[in-house]
Amino acid sequence: MGDCVRGVEARRPVAIVRLDDLSEAVSLSRALLEGGIRTLEFTLTNRRALTAVEEVRGALGDRAMVGVGTVLDAESARASILSGAEFLVTPTLQRDVIECGRRYDVPVMCGALTPTEILAAWQAGADFVKVFPARAVGPSYIRDVLGPLPYVRMIPTGGVGLDNCRAFLDAGAYTVAAGGSLVDRGVVANRDWSAITDLASRYVTACLGE
Repeated sequence: MGDCVRGVEARRPVAIVRLDDLSEAVSLSRALLEGGIRTLEFTLTNRRALTAVEEVRGALGDRAMVGVGTVLDAESARASILSGAEFLVTPTLQRDVIECGRRYDVPVMCGALTPTEILAAWQAGADFVKVFPARAVGPSYIRDVLGPLPYVRMIPTGGVGLDNCRAFLDAGAYTVAAGGSLVDRGVVANRDWSAITDLASRYVTACLGE
């Protein structure tokens, strides 16, 4: 398994930004970047997500890789790409999103859970398979699925925290993605950027084993 596949680095955690207020998207992104997290996902559950992507990319440039999550159809995928998304993330198996990503040469993390879904996403051309919700299956599930499917780059999401991120990686996950346990709504609301940076640094240390 390579250290980097199309910009997404192995064992380097992905920050999922799922917030009601994205007015501080740039400050938040800078705080995460300062803590060592360079891959950021803004979800389409917020209508300002695409604007946030444009703002963050403009502010951080190549220092961060910025993508869009909760992409449910090809139309949303294309809009995300036109807004500057450098990768797309789906919560479920969405072949049309994979197809759109491949057409524009943009990596796709396609959501799946069962072995059948995981293989289907991979065969459809997903660059990564987002195993969601990971809390429902745990690290041992990743190891078991990788037995017959060792070539699939899996990224557990949903229930990943500081207490188990390393276990998922040790089980063979390519990397992990964390949302509320990393991008805490209360901390962001208080604009405590140093706390975000500290938490990001702790995630990076845990995942990289530094």
